[in-house]
Amino acid sequence: MNKQIATLLLGVVLLAACSADQPASENGETEMPFSAVMIEDLSEPYSSENYREEIQASDHTEQIYRNRTNAITTAVERASGSVVSIMAVTQARRSQSLEDEIFRFFFGEIPRDNTSMGSGFIISEDGLIVTNQHVVGNNPGEIRIFTTAGASYDAVLIGSDELTDIALLKIDSDSVFPHLQFTDSDDILVGEWAIALGNPFGLFDDGKPSATVGVVSAINRDFRADPNQPRIYIDMIQTDAAINSGNSGGPLLNSNGEVMGVNTFIYTGGTSAGFVGLGFAIPSNRVERIVNQLLTTGVVKLDYDPGMEFTSMTEQLIYRYQLPYVRGLLVVSVNRSGPAFESGIMPGDVIVKIGDERVISEMHAWALLRDYGAGDSMEVELIRNGELYRTGMMLRQKAEKE
Repeated sequence: MNKQIATLLLGVVLLAACSADQPASENGETEMPFSAVMIEDLSEPYSSENYREEIQASDHTEQIYRNRTNAITTAVERASGSVVSIMAVTQARRSQSLEDEIFRFFFGEIPRDNTSMGSGFIISEDGLIVTNQHVVGNNPGEIRIFTTAGASYDAVLIGSDELTDIALLKIDSDSVFPHLQFTDSDDILVGEWAIALGNPFGLFDDGKPSATVGVVSAINRDFRADPNQPRIYIDMIQTDAAINSGNSGGPLLNSNGEVMGVNTFIYTGGTSAGFVGLGFAIPSNRVERIVNQLLTTGVVKLDYDPGMEFTSMTEQLIYRYQLPYVRGLLVVSVNRSGPAFESGIMPGDVIVKIGDERVISEMHAWALLRDYGAGDSMEVELIRNGELYRTGMMLRQKAEKE
């Protein structure tokens, strides 16, 4: 019993000695010795069970992120850096009204400019840009490009084609740019994902293009030529991915981030209510053909001569020459050294089809002819003396008229 008391007293003395040697904090409280802190921290040891729980939580977070990441998000991330916003300034057409003339006489000419905004995308590392012709106009005085990296550049117009609504620009810079690749639009599947990127309503200030997603709703959509509208839209891609004002000229991508077409216009059904689920894009194969010609010569023209002259059918022509009451082309002359003569086409024939496309007007015909080149065979369907005929034309380099 005396030994137990002695041991207890010795412990009290040692504890008192430790407390006496312990430094005090600024507020007078005694700090816990380092060894005591370590003992307290390890009072509930880090078990293997705790480690497994943290690993499982980390795996769960990673799994959630992987579930959010898909082909669409990957395509958008891959392509966004190649999408640009375009601002084009053109001089307004001068009014010829008497009031304006009087105003100019007394106050001088007031400069007036039209500014248009649209989208485009880079197709080469040296800064070639594809967009719609209606975005930049015929003779833009200034073109400014804004990238998703926050940079802005001047650009020049390499060439444009109003008929197909395609324009090719070049950034005035020696920088190397990210760019997109075209896919084969003949391989597009109805129902596959379609991703529209662009600058709707000029919302590009945050540095990122807007992305909308839908599917390819249909292909090979044609639109009747408007006599007051020089642009012809044939074989268009239809999509329900939202396209709005400012999206024109931007890319329509597949789930691989490749360009299927150029977003061009929407169809509102006469409601004027904006997008109603019908957007249209120029197919990539047509865009590439036009771009290659613009890059080479700055203009688009046929590298062959069909060897005939034609005009749109009108009611006056139909009544005057007792022609069939159909839409099409009236052949007015044939070059004896050209493909048309060799295929049996004669003046007075009425061409109703070029290839598989129903011909609506002369302008429509020139748009269809742009899908062919020297060396191609082109099928033509025509009416002669009330009978329907079909013939093939072997196209070759231009020949002089006899």
